[in-house]
Amino acid sequence: MEIAPIEINPDSTTRFSVIWLHGLGADGNDFVPIVAEMDIPPALGIRFVFPNAPTMPVSINNGYVMPAWYDILKPDLTQSVDKAGILRSADYLQSLVAKEAGQGVPPERVIVAGFSQGGVIALTTALRSEEKLAGALALSTYLPLETETPGHHDLDIFQGHGRMDNVVPYPVGLDTRHRLEQFGNRVTWREYDMAHSVNLQEIADIREWLLGICSGV
Repeated sequence: MEIAPIEINPDSTTRFSVIWLHGLGADGNDFVPIVAEMDIPPALGIRFVFPNAPTMPVSINNGYVMPAWYDILKPDLTQSVDKAGILRSADYLQSLVAKEAGQGVPPERVIVAGFSQGGVIALTTALRSEEKLAGALALSTYLPLETETPGHHDLDIFQGHGRMDNVVPYPVGLDTRHRLEQFGNRVTWREYDMAHSVNLQEIADIREWLLGICSGV
């Protein structure tokens, strides 16, 4: 049964939407507190949408059922990828982008975001989208699949990664950055002295990037 996303609407007219996906084992509430911490100017009119992943058995966790955007088969995240699961969740995220369009926020004003697993889905969706999105936020994540359909490879992407990440190793994040740049995207890369998490400096950097994207449209 699908759990409806959490929505935080601006006090002003909605002009932009940020659809933000959580990581493995979490839920839509995970990044809700960050909205208040970023203190986005109300005049920008940004709506935040936090979807909930379905629950499924996760192979790497001995088949334990938990919220997940796709299955993780092996510790090496770049090998034996659950391609079908990733594309299924990317299609779901694309449907949320379409829903925003139905509410008056066109794709070019939608930013897809995600942490870890959620970042994989955000990047995959942005690269496969037939309509160019405003940008993508990719936090402590990676890109296991090459884009397979005509899409937009001139995106604005914020990518943040911890140098001590023991879940998505730093070299994997760095390789993802290089691949995204080779595709022709504009990557704002930030790295931090942290593990698989988000810290205050990264939140400040995300805020600055969001303000730049939304003020420039």
